[in-house]
Amino acid sequence: MLDTFLLLLQILGALGIFIFGMKLMSESILKLSGERLRAIMSSMTTNRFTGIATGLLITCLVQSSSATTVMVVSFVHAQLLNLTQAIGVIMGANLGTTITAWIVGAGFKFSLGSVAIPIIGIGVVASFLKGTKTRQFGNFLTGFGLLFLGLSELKGSVPDVKSNPEILEWIGGFSQYGFFSIIIFICVGTLLTIIVQSSSAAMAITLTMANLQYLNFEQSAAIILGENIGTTVTAFLASLPANIAAKRAARAHLMFNVIGVCWMLILIKPFSGFVHWLYGIFSSNISWIDLDGANALTTELALFHTTFNLVNICLLVGFVPHIANLVTRMMKDTGSGKDQSTFRYLRTMTLGAGELNFEEATRAVQRLGILTQDMFHKFIDIYEHPGQDMSKQVKELDKLEDESNTLTDELTEYLIRCTSDEVSEETRQRAYSYLRVAAELEEIGDCCHRMTNRAVRRYKKKRLVTELAEKEVVQFGKLVERFIELYTSKLSSDVSASDMELTLDFEKAINEKRKELRKRSVNRMIEASKNVKPELLYIDIVNTFERIANHSRNIMQSLPKKTD
Repeated sequence: MLDTFLLLLQILGALGIFIFGMKLMSESILKLSGERLRAIMSSMTTNRFTGIATGLLITCLVQSSSATTVMVVSFVHAQLLNLTQAIGVIMGANLGTTITAWIVGAGFKFSLGSVAIPIIGIGVVASFLKGTKTRQFGNFLTGFGLLFLGLSELKGSVPDVKSNPEILEWIGGFSQYGFFSIIIFICVGTLLTIIVQSSSAAMAITLTMANLQYLNFEQSAAIILGENIGTTVTAFLASLPANIAAKRAARAHLMFNVIGVCWMLILIKPFSGFVHWLYGIFSSNISWIDLDGANALTTELALFHTTFNLVNICLLVGFVPHIANLVTRMMKDTGSGKDQSTFRYLRTMTLGAGELNFEEATRAVQRLGILTQDMFHKFIDIYEHPGQDMSKQVKELDKLEDESNTLTDELTEYLIRCTSDEVSEETRQRAYSYLRVAAELEEIGDCCHRMTNRAVRRYKKKRLVTELAEKEVVQFGKLVERFIELYTSKLSSDVSASDMELTLDFEKAINEKRKELRKRSVNRMIEASKNVKPELLYIDIVNTFERIANHSRNIMQSLPKKTD
């Protein structure tokens, strides 16, 4: 009993080394090229075919289909991708993840576990050197070495099949039910992937068992099909707090993989024969593929995994619009509209989510800036028409205030999670910048809301100053509004030196105007002592204009700057 427990711990430890190595590899690549990967995702998904290429490229680079699909869900949620484009990327991610099987197979053939320790040694030394890129490359090498070290330990931890014939007999017992045996092994693959939360780790376990002759080709192929279904759970979990569009993308991922497994169930015998034939052609023409015994089996399984996903894409790529329409009909929009107008951040912070999903934070900051601009514009409209019923505009401004508060809370939480996640230094600094910007934008929204309440109170109690003074406030507001328009336009781009000069000019002009209007108000109070309360409210609004200008200056100073 104790020996069995220790063996289990040894297997779990080896699997842990493998998963940690792959995680370290992926995070290092994301830190080195996360910004480029986001740009690729945004620009290379114009149609389903470029989407497939994008998904394939990104998954091959980050070595995680889960990271790619979570990013897809985030981009759909942020309206950067539509459902059709998202399905294309998901198809490419399915094909890209098949490279894991080839890496694992190579580890078995070339015994890369023997060189894992030197690779780790070089990687650790590089990770302590100067230069961000050098350190991340060192982390990549360390992860690469740990991956093969874990794979080697996993293979060595599993007991030899000759010493444990009862295990082989127990597994073989599940193969006596014909077609239902395939279903059983598919369920095993699905459950295994859900438990370890990594299709790559599940694939490593499957190929290790096949390499040690516990599983034959048919059993392993069925488990691999189940892993294709199990890997969709990650995107499903990521979509839970997101909007209806993101949920549809996750559902489309599940549907695409399930459809592929369904047609494979019908054709698994002839398809397996086709893979054996294809392997025979490659092994006879390419010397390094000419393998024997267990190594041949792992290579055939890698070929099966790749061929299956490639054929599945070819069969279903023409039906992408139909899949999108079916998912849309299955998950109808309730029409509530609340979750559609705000960013519900993905709280399932899986591998690299902070780096890959940061585009959503940028969009949220832009949205928050537009909200403050709309709120200030509505305040000016309300202030400018004291004789009209502006209750509708007041209610609209109250709704904008609620949305602004909700958005700020969610954005702040997300940015904090990003800074604690494994992200590049550039992304971390941008996250810190956005935290300050979000706080300043919230203050501006609060200022607009308070000024509106005071304006309403002034009109209800007829506490108005002279007509000329009221016009001067509106003109002053127009100046502040131009300042707000400046920072709103810069929330989607870096701030230049000329932008900062214009910022200082705005702040100086607003400060001088505030002093001028305040001095005039004080003189009016001296001349007419009975008109004190309206003038105090007037001064309060003028002072709030200057506070908004100060917050606007802080925003411009906090935003990332252009480098020469």
